[in-house]
Amino acid sequence: MDAGDVGGQVLAAGLIDEVRMDVVPVVFGSGKRYFGSVHAQHLLEDPDVAIQGDRVLHLRCRVRR
Repeated sequence: MDAGDVGGQVLAAGLIDEVRMDVVPVVFGSGKRYFGSVHAQHLLEDPDVAIQGDRVLHLRCRVRR
């Protein structure tokens, strides 16, 4: 089990209020999912915080209930 699997489980259980992501302009061609295998749709609000750093964008999105 990795962090993505745990993230998917707590998202499915409704235990997450917000998601914070750091977006970097790099394409690897493959990678790990943030939330592992998610079986239902979970919507996020538009970012309420967006901070631009040096080649990184920090986002905070609330989970829509």
